[in-house]
Amino acid sequence: MMQQSSYLLCCPCHFGLERTLRFEISKIGGTDIAAQDGRVLFRGNAETIAKANLCLSTAERVLIQLGQFKAYNFEELFQGVRSLPLEQWIGKDDAFPVKGHALDSKLHSVPDCQSIIKKAAVERLKSVYHTNWFTESGAAHPIQFTIRKNIATVYLDTTGIGLHKRGYRRNSNAAPIKETLAAGIVDLARVHSDSVVCDPFCGSGTLLIEAAFKAMRMAPGLNRRFLAEQWAQIPRTVWQNARAEAVAAIRHDAAFEAYGYDIDPEAIALTEENCRKAGVQPRIHLMQRDIADFEPIEHAITICNPPYGERMLDIQHAQSIYRIMGDVFPADKAHPCYIITPDADFELHFGKPANKKRKLYNGMIQCNLMSYYQD
Repeated sequence: MMQQSSYLLCCPCHFGLERTLRFEISKIGGTDIAAQDGRVLFRGNAETIAKANLCLSTAERVLIQLGQFKAYNFEELFQGVRSLPLEQWIGKDDAFPVKGHALDSKLHSVPDCQSIIKKAAVERLKSVYHTNWFTESGAAHPIQFTIRKNIATVYLDTTGIGLHKRGYRRNSNAAPIKETLAAGIVDLARVHSDSVVCDPFCGSGTLLIEAAFKAMRMAPGLNRRFLAEQWAQIPRTVWQNARAEAVAAIRHDAAFEAYGYDIDPEAIALTEENCRKAGVQPRIHLMQRDIADFEPIEHAITICNPPYGERMLDIQHAQSIYRIMGDVFPADKAHPCYIITPDADFELHFGKPANKKRKLYNGMIQCNLMSYYQD
């Protein structure tokens, strides 16, 4: 059976979340797990592929690693790709678009590399299917490649649209935090099934929703579909079973509650809409409120992504907000706080040194997750 075979899989993630993702992968049955910068490698079968897409909250996508080889020139790239067993996954009528990137390598033109890889894939599949023409009218099996320091790695993408697209945030405000990063912060904040969480800058509700998912063990991918669901090479029953297992795992009895505040009434309305789409609206209480009026909740975990700006006036405004936060956040053992910010001087304005700082990236922006608690 296809699902009994073992494959080398790769999940990219935000820099700084590798350990969190590694633990998630262990929980879905991944083996031989190895964390690297910005990705985690592991082994699994078709069932693991389905569970990874459905259940991993901090992975960006789920890739099947087909091979890795040196590629100092186009001939080496061509021959390396042609030697891969592409037919194991790509059928005669399947589509196989190519995309990727190159870094610190002799082969630096991405369009040229795409063209060479496509030609090599065609030649490989021509020799297997004994045809000179591929309609590519079937299910999409995207080929992805990276060339780093002259080492080419070739993958198949099982996910399609990135895993951060849960399906609940069709709308967002001007500066939303990515869902996968929010899930990682929630994990680092040690949110459990009985936790109370508060976000005083709730924006579009991402941190609150990801906290609810974590506490209630709701698989973040339950409300969306994935490319590999259309692949003939993975039986439909594998996906059906994985979904049924994820639904059965939901903790409807979790005592979790959350509170979201924002000065902008449109943000409150947006958060409410997104919470409803995510299926967690009954657990999340929302109110329009200025940060200066914040009232700490005993033993609640405050998690937030406060405003920041790039222009001087915006920066000055953000720093004045940090000072207010320092006045109204107890930031002690009974009121732990986890604040993500790109401002290197945040502690100075907040008025309290963080117990722990962890470097994370929000898109291309380097940030610190400031942890305030007492062990």
